[in-house]
Amino acid sequence: MNYHLVLTRRCNLNCFYCHGGEEIGPDTEIQYSMNDLATFLKKDKDVQLMLYGGEPTLRVPLIVELMDHFPKERFMLQTNGLHLDKIREAYIKRFHSILVSIDGTEETTDGYRSKGVYKKVIKNVKWLRKLGYKGNIVARMAVSEQTDIYKDVRHLIDLENPSFDHVHWQLNVIWDAEDNWQDFDRWTNEIYNPGITQLVEEWVGNMKSGTVEGIVPFMPLMYSLITGETSKLRCGSGLDTFAIHVDGKIGVCPISPDWEFSIVGNIWDSNPQQLKDSMSVVEPCPSCDDYGLCGGRCLFANRQRLWGDEGFNKVCQVSQHLFDSLRKHVEEVREIIAEGIISIDALNYPKYNNGCEIVP
Repeated sequence: MNYHLVLTRRCNLNCFYCHGGEEIGPDTEIQYSMNDLATFLKKDKDVQLMLYGGEPTLRVPLIVELMDHFPKERFMLQTNGLHLDKIREAYIKRFHSILVSIDGTEETTDGYRSKGVYKKVIKNVKWLRKLGYKGNIVARMAVSEQTDIYKDVRHLIDLENPSFDHVHWQLNVIWDAEDNWQDFDRWTNEIYNPGITQLVEEWVGNMKSGTVEGIVPFMPLMYSLITGETSKLRCGSGLDTFAIHVDGKIGVCPISPDWEFSIVGNIWDSNPQQLKDSMSVVEPCPSCDDYGLCGGRCLFANRQRLWGDEGFNKVCQVSQHLFDSLRKHVEEVREIIAEGIISIDALNYPKYNNGCEIVP
C-alpha cells in the first residue's frame, strides 16, 4: 500500500492557487508516536511512504527519524524544493522519487509562488544532481491561468543543467473557481488545448529518433491506448493509496483532511487490508466511454465537485481533448515500436506510484 505521510500542515510559501500557506497551531503537527505508526505499518506487507505536507522539508529531523525507523521501506518526497539541500546526502539518496514543485519558466513559477523561488529550486536540483542522486526527479507543475502549457512544459523538458527526468502537471481545477480563474473557457480553448496538441505532436515526432521525452501524462496514457490496460483510478486514492494525516486519521487523499467523507480510518484501529478498495469514483465516471483510460481523474473532485456539475463537465472535456490528441497517434507509435526504435516498456511509467496523478 502507498501512504502519503503528512509531516506537517505548515508551508513556507503561500502560492496563488493553493489557498493554504502558513498554518499555525497544534493541529498542524504530528500527534502520534513513531511506535504508533510502526504498529500500524507492520500490518502491511508492502509499504511505500510518500512524504507530504504542507512542506515536508520543514521537518528534516522527522524525515531522518522516519528513515532510520523504517530502513527497508520505499520513500518518495513531494516538496517545493526550497529546503532540499537541508537533507543530508545519505538520506536524500534513499528517495526513489523526488517531486519538485516548479511551474515552468522563471516568470511563470515566480508569478505563482513569489519572486526568487525559481532560482532557488533550480539551484537545489543542481545540488541534487551534483550529489549523484540516481532516483527519479520530477518537475511537478501546478497549472493555472497564467500558464502557457506548451511554453512552460517545453522549458522544463529542455533544461539541461539541471535536467528533470519527468515533467508532470496538475490543473488548478479543485478549489472554488471564482478566486482562481477569470476566463477558464478562453484559456482552455485558446492556450491549453492547442498547447497539448502541439506537445503531443512533438513528443511523438521525437520518438522517431528514439527519444521518449518524460512527459508524464502522455507516457502511461499512450501505454494504455496501445496495450488496452485499464485503470479504476490512476492515482490509487481510496484503492491502494491513502493519506495518514497529522492527527493519525487515515484519508483517501492528502488534500482533503477537513472533509468528513474522505476519512476512512485511523492508525490505531484500522487494518490496511480493510482500507483497500474502500472508496471509488461515482457516476458519471464509471459510465463514461473513457473511464478505463481516465480512471475518473480525481476522486476528491468526483465526490465533492466544488465547481458544480457544469464545471466538472468542463474539466472532463479538457481531459477528453488530451485523450483524443494521443489517440490520433496510436498507430504511428505502434509502428515506431514495431520497428524497434523504442520499446513499449519506455512508456510504462511510473514503475511505482510516486504521487503523479497522471490525468491532469
